[in-house]
Amino acid sequence: MGFRANFQNRSFLLFWLAQLVSQFGDRINQMALVGLVAGRQFGTASTMELAKLLAFTIIPVFIVGPIAGVYVDRWDRKMTLFVCDLIRGVLILTIPFVFIAQHSMIPIYIIVFLAFCLSRFYVPAKMSIIPEIVPPEHLHVANSLATVTGMIAFVMGAWLGGLIVEYGGARGGFLCDAITFFISALLVSFITRDRQKQILKPDEIIATGREMAGAYKNLMQEIWDGVRYIMAHRDIRYIINLMMVLFMAVGAIYVVIIVFIQSTFGSVTKHLGFLAVGLGAGLFLGSLAYGRWGKKRNNIETIFACLIMGGVMVTVFAFTVESFKSIWLAQGLAVILGAVVGPIVISANTVVHKVATTEMQGKVFSAMEFAIHLAFLVMMLASSKLSEFVPHAWILMGVGVVFCGVGTWGMWRCRQSGFLTEGAA
Repeated sequence: MGFRANFQNRSFLLFWLAQLVSQFGDRINQMALVGLVAGRQFGTASTMELAKLLAFTIIPVFIVGPIAGVYVDRWDRKMTLFVCDLIRGVLILTIPFVFIAQHSMIPIYIIVFLAFCLSRFYVPAKMSIIPEIVPPEHLHVANSLATVTGMIAFVMGAWLGGLIVEYGGARGGFLCDAITFFISALLVSFITRDRQKQILKPDEIIATGREMAGAYKNLMQEIWDGVRYIMAHRDIRYIINLMMVLFMAVGAIYVVIIVFIQSTFGSVTKHLGFLAVGLGAGLFLGSLAYGRWGKKRNNIETIFACLIMGGVMVTVFAFTVESFKSIWLAQGLAVILGAVVGPIVISANTVVHKVATTEMQGKVFSAMEFAIHLAFLVMMLASSKLSEFVPHAWILMGVGVVFCGVGTWGMWRCRQSGFLTEGAA
Protein backbone atom coordinates (compact mmCIF):
# COMPACT_ATOMS: atom_id res chain seq x y z
CA MET A 1 0.00 0.00 0.00
CA GLY A 2 1.55 3.33 -1.07
CA PHE A 3 1.43 6.94 -0.01
CA ARG A 4 -1.63 7.65 -2.18
CA ALA A 5 -3.86 5.30 -0.16
CA ASN A 6 -3.03 7.16 3.06
CA PHE A 7 -3.58 10.60 1.55
CA GLN A 8 -6.94 9.47 0.18
CA ASN A 9 -7.88 8.85 3.81
CA ARG A 10 -9.40 12.25 4.73
CA SER A 11 -8.74 11.92 8.45
CA PHE A 12 -5.10 10.96 7.96
CA LEU A 13 -4.65 13.86 5.52
CA LEU A 14 -6.04 16.30 8.10
CA PHE A 15 -3.81 14.74 10.77
CA TRP A 16 -0.78 15.01 8.48
CA LEU A 17 -1.46 18.66 7.66
CA ALA A 18 -1.99 19.48 11.34
CA GLN A 19 1.34 17.91 12.24
CA LEU A 20 3.05 19.72 9.37
CA VAL A 21 1.80 23.10 10.56
CA SER A 22 2.41 22.41 14.25
CA GLN A 23 5.93 21.09 13.78
CA PHE A 24 6.73 23.93 11.42
CA GLY A 25 5.92 26.25 14.31
CA ASP A 26 8.05 24.17 16.68
CA ARG A 27 11.12 24.76 14.50
CA ILE A 28 10.45 28.51 14.47
CA ASN A 29 10.06 28.37 18.24
CA GLN A 30 13.47 26.72 18.58
CA MET A 31 15.08 29.43 16.50
CA ALA A 32 13.29 32.09 18.55
CA LEU A 33 14.63 30.60 21.80
CA VAL A 34 18.17 30.49 20.38
CA GLY A 35 17.81 34.08 19.20
CA LEU A 36 16.45 35.19 22.57
CA VAL A 37 19.38 33.68 24.48
CA ALA A 38 21.93 34.93 21.95
CA GLY A 39 20.45 38.44 22.09
CA ARG A 40 20.95 38.53 25.84
CA GLN A 41 24.46 37.08 25.45
CA PHE A 42 25.43 39.81 22.95
CA GLY A 43 25.55 37.79 19.76
CA THR A 44 26.54 34.19 20.50
CA ALA A 45 24.68 31.94 22.91
CA SER A 46 26.74 30.10 25.50
CA THR A 47 26.31 26.34 25.68
CA MET A 48 25.37 26.50 29.36
CA GLU A 49 22.72 29.22 28.92
CA LEU A 50 21.15 27.29 26.06
CA ALA A 51 21.27 24.12 28.13
CA LYS A 52 19.48 25.86 31.02
CA LEU A 53 16.65 27.03 28.78
CA LEU A 54 16.34 23.68 27.03
CA ALA A 55 16.25 21.95 30.41
CA PHE A 56 12.87 23.60 31.01
CA THR A 57 11.60 21.95 27.81
CA ILE A 58 12.71 18.53 29.09
CA ILE A 59 11.89 18.59 32.82
CA PRO A 60 8.12 18.21 32.10
CA VAL A 61 8.91 14.76 30.71
CA PHE A 62 9.84 13.57 34.19
CA ILE A 63 7.11 15.43 36.09
CA VAL A 64 4.18 15.02 33.70
CA GLY A 65 5.33 12.22 31.41
CA PRO A 66 4.61 9.27 33.75
CA ILE A 67 0.95 10.26 34.15
CA ALA A 68 0.42 11.64 30.64
CA GLY A 69 0.32 8.21 29.02
CA VAL A 70 -2.29 7.00 31.50
CA TYR A 71 -4.61 9.91 30.77
CA VAL A 72 -4.03 9.75 27.02
CA ASP A 73 -5.28 6.15 27.13
CA ARG A 74 -8.31 7.28 29.18
CA TRP A 75 -9.18 10.43 27.25
CA ASP A 76 -10.38 10.97 23.71
CA ARG A 77 -7.13 11.38 21.76
CA LYS A 78 -8.54 13.79 19.19
CA MET A 79 -9.79 16.12 21.94
CA THR A 80 -6.43 15.86 23.70
CA LEU A 81 -4.63 17.04 20.55
CA PHE A 82 -7.11 19.89 20.03
CA VAL A 83 -6.96 21.24 23.59
CA CYS A 84 -3.17 20.97 23.81
CA ASP A 85 -2.73 22.94 20.58
CA LEU A 86 -5.18 25.62 21.70
CA ILE A 87 -3.65 26.20 25.15
CA ARG A 88 -0.08 26.09 23.86
CA GLY A 89 -0.94 28.76 21.30
CA VAL A 90 -2.28 31.05 24.03
CA LEU A 91 0.77 30.45 26.24
CA ILE A 92 3.28 31.22 23.49
CA LEU A 93 1.41 34.43 22.62
CA THR A 94 2.20 35.79 26.08
CA ILE A 95 5.95 35.78 25.32
CA PRO A 96 6.03 38.41 22.52
CA PHE A 97 3.24 40.53 24.05
CA VAL A 98 4.00 40.35 27.78
CA PHE A 99 7.31 38.82 28.83
CA ILE A 100 9.93 39.36 26.11
CA ALA A 101 10.61 42.96 27.13
CA GLN A 102 11.41 42.02 30.72
CA HIS A 103 15.03 41.59 31.76
CA SER A 104 14.39 38.46 33.76
CA MET A 105 14.32 35.10 32.02
CA ILE A 106 12.24 33.52 34.78
CA PRO A 107 8.81 34.25 33.15
CA ILE A 108 10.12 32.79 29.87
CA TYR A 109 11.27 29.68 31.71
CA ILE A 110 7.79 29.29 33.24
CA ILE A 111 5.95 29.68 29.91
CA VAL A 112 8.30 27.26 28.19
CA PHE A 113 7.85 24.81 31.04
CA LEU A 114 4.04 24.98 30.90
CA ALA A 115 3.92 24.67 27.11
CA PHE A 116 6.09 21.59 27.20
CA CYS A 117 4.00 20.09 30.00
CA LEU A 118 1.14 20.11 27.51
CA SER A 119 3.42 18.60 24.88
CA ARG A 120 3.86 15.58 27.11
CA PHE A 121 0.16 14.82 26.57
CA TYR A 122 0.29 15.81 22.92
CA VAL A 123 3.10 13.51 21.77
CA PRO A 124 1.69 10.15 22.98
CA ALA A 125 -1.79 11.20 21.81
CA LYS A 126 -0.38 12.04 18.39
CA MET A 127 1.40 8.70 18.06
CA SER A 128 -1.50 6.69 19.53
CA ILE A 129 -4.20 8.14 17.30
CA ILE A 130 -2.58 6.86 14.10
CA PRO A 131 -3.96 3.28 14.44
CA GLU A 132 -7.41 4.81 15.04
CA ILE A 133 -7.43 6.53 11.64
CA VAL A 134 -5.26 4.16 9.58
CA PRO A 135 -5.91 0.43 8.91
CA PRO A 136 -3.16 -2.00 10.06
CA GLU A 137 -1.88 -2.69 6.53
CA HIS A 138 -1.12 1.04 6.10
CA LEU A 139 0.75 1.57 9.39
CA HIS A 140 4.28 1.35 7.98
CA VAL A 141 3.62 3.96 5.31
CA ALA A 142 1.60 6.10 7.75
CA ASN A 143 4.53 6.16 10.18
CA SER A 144 6.85 7.03 7.32
CA LEU A 145 4.59 9.91 6.29
CA ALA A 146 4.29 11.09 9.89
CA THR A 147 8.07 11.19 10.11
CA VAL A 148 8.33 12.88 6.72
CA THR A 149 5.94 15.52 8.08
CA GLY A 150 8.49 16.41 10.70
CA MET A 151 11.23 16.52 8.08
CA ILE A 152 9.32 18.92 5.81
CA ALA A 153 8.47 21.09 8.81
CA PHE A 154 12.09 20.92 9.95
CA VAL A 155 13.36 22.15 6.59
CA MET A 156 10.84 24.96 6.15
CA GLY A 157 10.80 25.97 9.80
CA ALA A 158 14.59 26.03 10.08
CA TRP A 159 14.97 28.06 6.91
CA LEU A 160 12.20 30.59 7.51
CA GLY A 161 12.67 30.55 11.29
CA GLY A 162 16.36 31.33 10.95
CA LEU A 163 15.60 34.29 8.68
CA ILE A 164 12.68 35.54 10.79
CA VAL A 165 14.73 35.55 13.99
CA GLU A 166 17.92 36.85 12.33
CA TYR A 167 16.16 39.88 10.86
CA GLY A 168 12.91 40.22 12.82
CA GLY A 169 14.01 39.14 16.28
CA ALA A 170 12.71 36.50 18.63
CA ARG A 171 9.35 38.31 19.01
CA GLY A 172 8.33 37.51 15.44
CA GLY A 173 9.35 33.90 15.87
CA PHE A 174 7.14 33.39 18.93
CA LEU A 175 4.19 35.09 17.22
CA CYS A 176 4.44 32.77 14.19
CA ASP A 177 4.69 29.75 16.48
CA ALA A 178 1.47 30.68 18.31
CA ILE A 179 -0.43 31.08 15.03
CA THR A 180 0.62 27.59 13.87
CA PHE A 181 -0.83 26.06 17.05
CA PHE A 182 -4.23 27.60 16.33
CA ILE A 183 -4.20 26.38 12.71
CA SER A 184 -3.23 22.88 13.84
CA ALA A 185 -6.09 22.82 16.37
CA LEU A 186 -8.56 23.78 13.63
CA LEU A 187 -7.37 20.95 11.36
CA VAL A 188 -7.52 18.38 14.18
CA SER A 189 -11.12 19.36 14.94
CA PHE A 190 -12.23 17.94 11.55
CA ILE A 191 -10.65 14.49 12.02
CA THR A 192 -13.05 11.51 12.19
CA ARG A 193 -12.02 8.05 13.36
CA ASP A 194 -12.95 4.42 12.96
CA ARG A 195 -11.66 2.91 16.20
CA GLN A 196 -10.16 -0.51 15.72
CA LYS A 197 -9.48 -2.63 18.76
CA GLN A 198 -6.35 -4.71 18.28
CA ILE A 199 -6.84 -8.47 18.45
CA LEU A 200 -4.67 -9.89 21.19
CA LYS A 201 -2.28 -12.73 20.56
CA PRO A 202 -2.85 -15.97 22.51
CA ASP A 203 0.38 -15.52 24.42
CA GLU A 204 -0.44 -11.95 25.53
CA ILE A 205 0.65 -11.91 29.17
CA ILE A 206 -0.77 -8.57 30.20
CA ALA A 207 -4.48 -7.77 29.83
CA THR A 208 -5.53 -4.84 27.68
CA GLY A 209 -6.25 -1.46 29.16
CA ARG A 210 -10.01 -1.94 28.82
CA GLU A 211 -9.96 -5.30 30.53
CA MET A 212 -7.90 -3.86 33.37
CA ALA A 213 -10.04 -0.72 33.69
CA GLY A 214 -12.36 -2.22 36.28
CA ALA A 215 -9.41 -3.31 38.41
CA TYR A 216 -7.62 0.02 38.46
CA LYS A 217 -7.54 1.45 41.97
CA ASN A 218 -5.62 4.65 41.34
CA LEU A 219 -3.30 6.46 39.01
CA MET A 220 -0.15 4.85 40.39
CA GLN A 221 -1.63 1.43 39.72
CA GLU A 222 -2.13 2.34 36.08
CA ILE A 223 1.41 3.64 35.81
CA TRP A 224 2.68 0.41 37.32
CA ASP A 225 0.55 -1.61 34.88
CA GLY A 226 2.21 0.30 32.05
CA VAL A 227 5.67 -0.49 33.45
CA ARG A 228 4.81 -4.19 33.75
CA TYR A 229 3.41 -4.20 30.23
CA ILE A 230 6.66 -2.74 28.84
CA MET A 231 8.85 -5.10 30.87
CA ALA A 232 6.87 -8.05 29.54
CA HIS A 233 7.61 -7.19 25.90
CA ARG A 234 11.18 -7.67 24.73
CA ASP A 235 10.74 -5.74 21.48
CA ILE A 236 9.39 -2.67 23.27
CA ARG A 237 12.19 -2.75 25.85
CA TYR A 238 14.76 -3.09 23.12
CA ILE A 239 13.38 -0.16 21.14
CA ILE A 240 13.35 2.08 24.22
CA ASN A 241 16.98 1.17 24.96
CA LEU A 242 18.01 1.94 21.38
CA MET A 243 16.21 5.27 21.40
CA MET A 244 17.98 6.14 24.66
CA VAL A 245 21.34 5.54 22.97
CA LEU A 246 20.31 7.70 20.03
CA PHE A 247 19.17 10.58 22.21
CA MET A 248 22.25 10.40 24.40
CA ALA A 249 24.21 11.22 21.26
CA VAL A 250 21.73 13.90 20.19
CA GLY A 251 21.85 15.50 23.65
CA ALA A 252 25.65 15.46 23.69
CA ILE A 253 25.90 17.39 20.43
CA TYR A 254 22.75 19.55 20.48
CA VAL A 255 23.84 22.76 22.20
CA VAL A 256 27.51 22.20 21.35
CA ILE A 257 26.81 22.15 17.62
CA ILE A 258 24.66 25.29 17.83
CA VAL A 259 27.48 27.31 19.39
CA PHE A 260 30.02 25.58 17.11
CA ILE A 261 28.15 26.81 14.03
CA GLN A 262 27.57 30.29 15.47
CA SER A 263 31.25 30.77 16.30
CA THR A 264 32.48 29.20 13.03
CA PHE A 265 30.33 31.26 10.67
CA GLY A 266 29.72 34.39 12.77
CA SER A 267 25.91 34.60 12.82
CA VAL A 268 23.13 33.95 15.34
CA THR A 269 20.56 31.89 13.42
CA LYS A 270 21.12 32.53 9.69
CA HIS A 271 23.77 29.86 9.08
CA LEU A 272 22.27 27.64 11.77
CA GLY A 273 18.96 27.71 9.91
CA PHE A 274 20.69 27.13 6.59
CA LEU A 275 22.44 23.99 7.85
CA ALA A 276 19.26 22.82 9.56
CA VAL A 277 17.59 22.98 6.14
CA GLY A 278 20.24 20.61 4.80
CA LEU A 279 19.83 18.27 7.75
CA GLY A 280 16.05 18.37 7.41
CA ALA A 281 16.24 17.75 3.66
CA GLY A 282 18.40 14.70 4.32
CA LEU A 283 16.02 13.45 6.99
CA PHE A 284 13.15 13.92 4.55
CA LEU A 285 14.87 12.01 1.74
CA GLY A 286 16.03 9.23 4.05
CA SER A 287 12.59 8.84 5.60
CA LEU A 288 10.87 8.96 2.22
CA ALA A 289 13.20 6.33 0.76
CA TYR A 290 12.78 4.05 3.76
CA GLY A 291 9.02 4.44 3.66
CA ARG A 292 9.05 3.44 -0.01
CA TRP A 293 11.57 0.59 0.01
CA GLY A 294 12.24 -0.33 3.63
CA LYS A 295 9.07 -2.19 4.56
CA LYS A 296 10.72 -5.61 4.20
CA ARG A 297 13.83 -4.62 6.12
CA ASN A 298 14.26 -5.76 9.72
CA ASN A 299 13.57 -2.71 11.89
CA ILE A 300 16.25 -3.45 14.49
CA GLU A 301 18.91 -4.04 11.85
CA THR A 302 17.93 -0.77 10.18
CA ILE A 303 18.36 1.15 13.45
CA PHE A 304 21.85 -0.23 14.10
CA ALA A 305 22.98 0.39 10.52
CA CYS A 306 21.77 3.98 10.78
CA LEU A 307 23.57 4.44 14.10
CA ILE A 308 26.86 3.35 12.51
CA MET A 309 26.50 5.60 9.46
CA GLY A 310 25.29 8.49 11.62
CA GLY A 311 28.36 8.23 13.86
CA VAL A 312 30.67 8.33 10.85
CA MET A 313 28.92 11.37 9.42
CA VAL A 314 28.94 13.35 12.69
CA THR A 315 32.71 12.84 12.92
CA VAL A 316 33.28 13.79 9.28
CA PHE A 317 31.02 16.85 9.62
CA ALA A 318 32.83 18.24 12.68
CA PHE A 319 36.30 17.65 11.22
CA THR A 320 35.43 19.13 7.82
CA VAL A 321 33.68 22.25 9.12
CA GLU A 322 36.49 22.92 11.61
CA SER A 323 39.15 22.47 8.92
CA PHE A 324 37.64 24.22 5.90
CA LYS A 325 34.90 26.50 7.32
CA SER A 326 32.88 26.13 4.11
CA ILE A 327 29.15 26.58 4.56
CA TRP A 328 28.36 24.78 1.29
CA LEU A 329 30.50 21.78 2.17
CA ALA A 330 28.88 21.73 5.60
CA GLN A 331 25.47 21.85 3.92
CA GLY A 332 26.24 18.82 1.76
CA LEU A 333 27.44 16.81 4.76
CA ALA A 334 24.34 17.84 6.73
CA VAL A 335 22.14 16.41 3.96
CA ILE A 336 23.99 13.08 4.04
CA LEU A 337 23.84 12.96 7.87
CA GLY A 338 20.10 13.51 7.82
CA ALA A 339 19.56 10.86 5.14
CA VAL A 340 21.40 8.11 7.03
CA VAL A 341 19.66 8.67 10.38
CA GLY A 342 16.18 9.38 8.99
CA PRO A 343 14.84 5.79 9.14
CA ILE A 344 15.59 5.33 12.86
CA VAL A 345 12.42 6.89 14.28
CA ILE A 346 10.22 5.24 11.63
CA SER A 347 11.58 1.83 12.54
CA ALA A 348 11.15 2.42 16.27
CA ASN A 349 7.57 3.69 16.01
CA THR A 350 6.57 0.88 13.66
CA VAL A 351 7.79 -1.76 16.12
CA VAL A 352 5.77 -0.16 18.94
CA HIS A 353 2.63 0.04 16.81
CA LYS A 354 2.99 -3.61 15.83
CA VAL A 355 3.54 -5.11 19.27
CA ALA A 356 1.69 -2.77 21.66
CA THR A 357 -2.08 -2.97 22.02
CA THR A 358 -4.09 0.12 21.14
CA GLU A 359 -5.15 0.60 24.77
CA MET A 360 -1.54 0.62 26.00
CA GLN A 361 0.20 2.68 23.32
CA GLY A 362 -0.20 5.98 25.20
CA LYS A 363 1.69 4.53 28.17
CA VAL A 364 4.35 2.99 25.95
CA PHE A 365 5.04 6.19 24.02
CA SER A 366 5.09 8.19 27.27
CA ALA A 367 7.61 5.76 28.73
CA MET A 368 9.73 6.13 25.61
CA GLU A 369 9.53 9.91 25.89
CA PHE A 370 10.60 9.70 29.54
CA ALA A 371 13.60 7.50 28.75
CA ILE A 372 14.91 9.38 25.73
CA HIS A 373 14.53 12.80 27.32
CA LEU A 374 16.35 11.65 30.44
CA ALA A 375 19.21 10.45 28.24
CA PHE A 376 19.10 13.71 26.26
CA LEU A 377 19.10 15.96 29.35
CA VAL A 378 21.95 14.19 31.15
CA MET A 379 24.22 14.23 28.10
CA MET A 380 23.28 17.79 27.12
CA LEU A 381 24.27 19.13 30.55
CA ALA A 382 27.43 17.00 30.61
CA SER A 383 28.60 18.11 27.17
CA SER A 384 27.72 21.76 27.92
CA LYS A 385 29.99 21.65 30.96
CA LEU A 386 32.67 19.77 29.06
CA SER A 387 32.65 22.40 26.29
CA GLU A 388 34.09 24.91 28.78
CA PHE A 389 37.33 22.88 28.71
CA VAL A 390 37.30 20.96 25.42
CA PRO A 391 36.95 22.47 21.90
CA HIS A 392 33.50 22.03 20.40
CA ALA A 393 34.80 20.17 17.35
CA TRP A 394 36.55 17.57 19.49
CA ILE A 395 33.37 16.89 21.44
CA LEU A 396 31.41 16.39 18.23
CA MET A 397 34.01 14.07 16.74
CA GLY A 398 34.23 12.09 19.97
CA VAL A 399 30.46 11.60 20.07
CA GLY A 400 30.52 10.44 16.45
CA VAL A 401 33.17 7.80 17.19
CA VAL A 402 31.24 6.50 20.22
CA PHE A 403 28.00 6.53 18.23
CA CYS A 404 29.57 4.42 15.48
CA GLY A 405 31.08 2.02 18.00
CA VAL A 406 27.77 1.45 19.79
CA GLY A 407 26.02 0.72 16.50
CA THR A 408 28.70 -1.78 15.48
CA TRP A 409 28.63 -3.52 18.86
CA GLY A 410 24.83 -3.66 18.85
CA MET A 411 24.71 -5.15 15.36
CA TRP A 412 27.23 -7.81 16.34
CA ARG A 413 25.41 -8.66 19.58
CA CYS A 414 22.06 -8.99 17.82
CA ARG A 415 23.49 -11.22 15.11
CA GLN A 416 25.10 -13.41 17.76
CA SER A 417 21.85 -13.75 19.71
CA GLY A 418 19.67 -14.21 16.65
CA PHE A 419 17.55 -11.18 17.55
CA LEU A 420 17.65 -9.91 13.99
CA THR A 421 16.04 -13.07 12.69
CA GLU A 422 13.05 -13.03 15.04
CA GLY A 423 10.68 -10.43 16.50
CA ALA A 424 10.76 -6.70 15.73
CA ALA A 425 10.74 -7.52 12.03
